[in-house]
Amino acid sequence: MHNSHRINQVLLTFTDGFKEHRNDISAVLLTPEKHLWLGSDETSTIERLSFVDATNFAEHKQFHVADFISLPAPEEEEIDIEGLAYADYYLWLIGSHSYKRKKPKPKHSDEKNIQRLAKIASEANRYIIGRIPLVNGELLPVCQHPKNPNVQLSAAKLEVTKQGNFLMEALADDPHLGFFVKAAIPGKDNGFDMEGIAVSKNRVFLGLRGPVLRGWAMILEIELENSSPELLKLKKIGDDGKEYKKHFLFLNGLGIRDLLLDGEDLLVLAGPTMDLDGPVQVYRVKNGEHLRENVLNYPELVLDIPYGNRDDHAEGMTLFHDMTEGPSLLAVYDAPAKDRLVGDGGVLADVFKLK
Repeated sequence: MHNSHRINQVLLTFTDGFKEHRNDISAVLLTPEKHLWLGSDETSTIERLSFVDATNFAEHKQFHVADFISLPAPEEEEIDIEGLAYADYYLWLIGSHSYKRKKPKPKHSDEKNIQRLAKIASEANRYIIGRIPLVNGELLPVCQHPKNPNVQLSAAKLEVTKQGNFLMEALADDPHLGFFVKAAIPGKDNGFDMEGIAVSKNRVFLGLRGPVLRGWAMILEIELENSSPELLKLKKIGDDGKEYKKHFLFLNGLGIRDLLLDGEDLLVLAGPTMDLDGPVQVYRVKNGEHLRENVLNYPELVLDIPYGNRDDHAEGMTLFHDMTEGPSLLAVYDAPAKDRLVGDGGVLADVFKLK
């Protein structure tokens, strides 16, 4: 078992209006200005915290995605933000692209709870793959590229459709994923669920929490181009003119909870697909930025991340090299254990040594 080399903890302090969501942080990203950007799987906002010192991020500022990208449903319907990435002055975000099943609640009778377990819903805002210009720590709807005044940066999203978006339509006939997409299986039932994003130029890597197929997890790779200033479309990049590539990873039966680029390697945060406590591990996919299509990949296990008993599920990670001596990762947790909560608006994230 690889030890979890926790170096220290970092206090993230949120202000009113977001405090309860410190319990459902699902995405984290450190950008060059030493800002931490965070997403929750219960809101349609992106949170920014500023560097105070190596163990404190505060000065919370909130951005509404709807101010930059037109959402298909009212803002009250969560995007279920599961991943954030940064590349070339754009902040990228993804929704989960998943169906959800209602969960039993203690206040209801067994009969009512069993009825709840039969209710499945999909929400249009969950199908967002979008990018927002990020310059000097601020999100902007449009602006000039800071290094290339002839280039205009603009907030945009992959075009949404009745089936979700162009990517979901393309996947409906896929031999591995089509059944899951069309059967409307909820994410936590090993259904289709997108939880990680990494971006290199115009190439976007999307990590699937589910489905895990006979123990194999999957990354989708797409390339996007503007069809209008606010809308993106898929380029044909795959075998047989497909609009996506598939990469298969053996993560010991786990699904993907987050993705990031470390140089040309892909780092994968892996955890259970189903709603359970189980191993949480970080894998390194060597040269993952340049994976060949339709190859079985066996990434290297580099870190075990601790997990709790019905709590402390690591959902997001970001490179933290700039803040520590030597390479490191910052991890944030969904359903944090009580001892992570500080005051009425703070929560502790962990920093791990990365080899």
